[in-house]
Amino acid sequence: MPTPISRQLVRDYFQACVSRDPERIARFLDDDVEWSLGGPVDLLPFCGQRHGKSAVIDTIVRLAPSSIRLTEMEPEELLIDGDRAASLLRLSAIHASTGRTVSYRCAQFLRFHDGKLVEFRALIDSFDAAEQVLGHPINTALEAPPEIEARGNRIAL
Repeated sequence: MPTPISRQLVRDYFQACVSRDPERIARFLDDDVEWSLGGPVDLLPFCGQRHGKSAVIDTIVRLAPSSIRLTEMEPEELLIDGDRAASLLRLSAIHASTGRTVSYRCAQFLRFHDGKLVEFRALIDSFDAAEQVLGHPINTALEAPPEIEARGNRIAL
């Protein structure tokens, strides 16, 4: 039977992440924590999969701040069900190389065992985050390359 968690435990975990204090973060992580953050790894290298407490701490404390320095995790929604939590957060950060403020949403799904995080799955609004990190809108127009000329309903190469 799963041990229920409290809203305060989840909020304390979020605050530990913002602090980037490895000892404070370590108190919340199981030794074998599974971590997955979906997002553009080439642009935000802290995205991707990690396994184990030391890899997750390295991601939060060293890798993420090399791209963005998290300043706030504001829960917009937080649902608790037994040993699991689901949250929709507004993350605010400073882009490390430009100093620009970046703010985007993130959905997180957490599972705890005996008060320790054992599974973390998250998705960020990567399109919004990528545009802010790049400093300009991403061109999504489906324009034909200049070497392709449209003729009626056919395309001649």
